[in-house]
Amino acid sequence: MARTKKIKTRIVAPAVLATFALVAGACGSDDAAEPAEAPAEETAEETAEEPAESPAEEPAAEADRSITVALVGNDNITRMGELAAEYFTPETGIEVNLTVLDEQTLREVTTRDVGAGGEQFDVVQIGMYETPQFGANGWLVGLNDLAAASDTYDIDDLIPAVRNGLSVDGELYSSPFYAESSFVMYRSDIIDNMPDAPTWDEVAAIAREIDSDEMAGICLRGKPGWGDLGAAFTTVLNTFGGTWWAANEDGSIGESQVDQPEFAEALNFYVDLLNDAGEDDAANSSFNECKTLYEEGKVAMWYDATVAASLFPEDVVENTAFALAPTKETEASGWLWAWTLAIPVSTSDQEAAWEFIDWATNADYHEIIAAEDGWRAVPPGTRQSLYERPEYQEAAGAFAQRTLDAMLAAPIDNPGTTPRPGLPGVQYVGVPEFQDVGTRCTELFSAAIAGSMSVDDALADCHIIASEVSS
Repeated sequence: MARTKKIKTRIVAPAVLATFALVAGACGSDDAAEPAEAPAEETAEETAEEPAESPAEEPAAEADRSITVALVGNDNITRMGELAAEYFTPETGIEVNLTVLDEQTLREVTTRDVGAGGEQFDVVQIGMYETPQFGANGWLVGLNDLAAASDTYDIDDLIPAVRNGLSVDGELYSSPFYAESSFVMYRSDIIDNMPDAPTWDEVAAIAREIDSDEMAGICLRGKPGWGDLGAAFTTVLNTFGGTWWAANEDGSIGESQVDQPEFAEALNFYVDLLNDAGEDDAANSSFNECKTLYEEGKVAMWYDATVAASLFPEDVVENTAFALAPTKETEASGWLWAWTLAIPVSTSDQEAAWEFIDWATNADYHEIIAAEDGWRAVPPGTRQSLYERPEYQEAAGAFAQRTLDAMLAAPIDNPGTTPRPGLPGVQYVGVPEFQDVGTRCTELFSAAIAGSMSVDDALADCHIIASEVSS
């Protein structure tokens, strides 16, 4: 009989959502230390089946080394954490201590810790925005040599656009766990007039037409954060012809463009659409909240990351269709993003950190996920070999090619109608200053969505903030 292993997850607030150790045989402890300022709010137990022991198998390795990993709390990532306990630790003897954070807190904590040379984490989950900046600053371990020495990694299998976005001068600085663009997901049993490549005006008209007390017309991010509300809004801003800053001739940050008509038009459009046809409590909604509302049938359409399609239950996928990211003044507007795993140079065990990253991001991990949860659940967007597998095409046919097409079409080098400063990017400006400016400004924009300040006041205050870093 297969043994059942229980994983205890403590939910704490405000910053750390869950911290737990993943080890073979026993995961978590009732007397684990908790931050004094963050009492536990809730305790949940989940069960995961372990394979039955076989006399012919080698005994599982005992955990004699450990690494600490900072991750974001979404479905793909937390599932990987569960499987690390079942597969990685027994095979390697490396205990994986996961610190699971909400998206904005993860960004703040990892930037602070990695940038200061802290030793809190051996592996950090970062994105396509942070990777080239952290790599260029010398904060991360380069992965080319480690990948070349691996029998399982295969760096040449990475989708070129993703690999390039995570590299500096040809050196890969983080390994993609999943990658994505953005598109519109909508209820095909309710909406029958969605164009394949809609404009924002068309999307807004449909959302307002079908909005009701029982079902919102659309779900959009409204939660503050440069990677939350800031990501979705910046794709709208780009295609409306606006930008955060002008670019100087040397590519540095020029004058703030927040006071320009295009910026005001984009923000007014976004806020008005949410007020007219958006979800309840939109100012506190991001990816996870919109996903839940869509799955529960409380919103008819959702504009967000393509990875969402791989996370839907089967009954939701059956009634969902997909359209390209909406446009206005540009030919394309979808973002390009990857959530990745990187090794800070301050780690005390680089070998163990890489062993974990290799396991979690190579094609063999796809096989593990497929065996456990089906091919449709495999983290998308990172490896060419995944899209060449008939099993994946059959299981994920509703969205697989659409996801890949959206990623390849993402206008990363020219996302708007005017030049921008910094490194390439669509839903962010590729300069270090954007993290702070984007977060502070989206706090204002979120307040406008909530109705606690006017759009005009939000724009005026944001212009002052953006001008602080202009040159």
